[in-house]
Amino acid sequence: MLASRPSYQKFDVRVQRSRIDGYGVFAAEAIPAHRKIGEIRGETISVAEARRRAEGRERIMIVEISARRAIDASASQDPMRFTNHSCQPNARLTIRDGRVEFYALRAIDTGEEITVNYGPTHHEGTLACRCGAPGCTGWL
Repeated sequence: MLASRPSYQKFDVRVQRSRIDGYGVFAAEAIPAHRKIGEIRGETISVAEARRRAEGRERIMIVEISARRAIDASASQDPMRFTNHSCQPNARLTIRDGRVEFYALRAIDTGEEITVNYGPTHHEGTLACRCGAPGCTGWL
């Protein structure tokens, strides 16, 4: 499905089944390198509450934005919340002024899945990585 585009979503993307995991977000148009793709919004909660909500779950849509605050995008309509992890990502996630933003690391072709490297996660190296990228670390 093609997502309607709010002002903070700079390029058209679509959410569809992903070979990596569950659903992913895919470029519905070419995205130039180093450009902002969009962002996710959600409920602002404490890090303690975020970690409580993440406990025992494989799939979460929570991003810690500081030592004290996190964004829970579970109920968000923002398509970027479906961004999957890759050990060889084509985008990066940036926390800027309390916002969770996504930027292209390189040019992204129409139809290509948009991925980021999650970095440290609540899985602490216990969840198998399914990105399939060359040099995959194997775990999240």
